[in-house]
Amino acid sequence: MVTKQEDTPSGRLLMSKPSVVNVGLAGFVKDLRDCDIEVVQVDWTPPADGDPEMAALLAKLGT
Repeated sequence: MVTKQEDTPSGRLLMSKPSVVNVGLAGFVKDLRDCDIEVVQVDWTPPADGDPEMAALLAKLGT
């Protein structure tokens, strides 16, 4: 039995238009939109501005 590519989950994914969730670099969104790609921008930064010691202290507060 031969299965058409569009009849499988991976085939449907590969044949569909790409969608992107962008976390971080806002400039990347413009490039994607210029290519007519659906994109959602998530405004996210690492906890404590990336300071691992401060992030560990904040994590302890949450427990």
